[in-house]
Amino acid sequence: MCCAAPRGGFSRLGAARRRLSAPVPLLGCDFSSAPTRRKPIVLALGQVSGPRVVLEQIERLESLDAFGQWLAQPGPWVGGFDLPFGLPRELVEHLGWPRQWRACMAHYAGLSRAAIRDLFAAFCDARPAGAKFAHRATDRPAGSSPSMKWVNPPVAYMLHAGVPRLLAAGVHLPGLHDGDPTRVALEAYPGLLARELLGARSYKSDERARQTPQRLIARKDLITALEQGRSRLGLRLKLSHAQRDLLADDASGDSLDAVLCLMQAAWAWQQGAPRYGLPPEVDPLEGWIVTA
Repeated sequence: MCCAAPRGGFSRLGAARRRLSAPVPLLGCDFSSAPTRRKPIVLALGQVSGPRVVLEQIERLESLDAFGQWLAQPGPWVGGFDLPFGLPRELVEHLGWPRQWRACMAHYAGLSRAAIRDLFAAFCDARPAGAKFAHRATDRPAGSSPSMKWVNPPVAYMLHAGVPRLLAAGVHLPGLHDGDPTRVALEAYPGLLARELLGARSYKSDERARQTPQRLIARKDLITALEQGRSRLGLRLKLSHAQRDLLADDASGDSLDAVLCLMQAAWAWQQGAPRYGLPPEVDPLEGWIVTA
């Protein structure tokens, strides 16, 4: 059961919508810093129709090069990407790195993952128990992992792999970097919306032994809650029967996480330019998670 479209299909779809003056295409991205056929980058593509977010297709990208090529296609779109867009200011200042976001990201992209791990581990080792990691201002309200974390999950490597490709593609990152205003990338976090609807229940695992019936039930409950519009976003997810089965059957939760990011992107699109729902006090070095 596959919802993938040919390469370039979404941009052609976007062109057709522009001719019809329809809402801008939307996407949610579940990102991987080392994508493979088994663990690809997953894109959920759709649009807003009234109070509904219509899921149109799921696309899977098996390499970072494919991700970069997809981003470089003409817009328009507004997307929510499940990867951090910035590092904690406290960490950046401690390391003596540039305090301007673009320069900081260029410096960060020039480091190897091994160098990042060693620098961040040394920073943590010098700090007291319970306060090992530095946090961005957005991490606590979003409930997200600190963006300097390099294991479980390796979000520091996700930033290292993802943000340079967003910049290379010339997309616009509100509050951080001025790019092509027809391709708008926002930092999203599916766990924020999932926790609102499921509480502490787990709905996914990459480990086959932990892909339990309880997690399947949680995925189905989460899908139902999205379809019924129970979240504070004020939006309802519209799915076909085949799409509902696809989201429930993906025990890794990657497809469902991409859809959660799609919902956050839809809310941001409703808020509109220039901030897309980001608060005015966003730190221009750290960035912010949309809807947090």
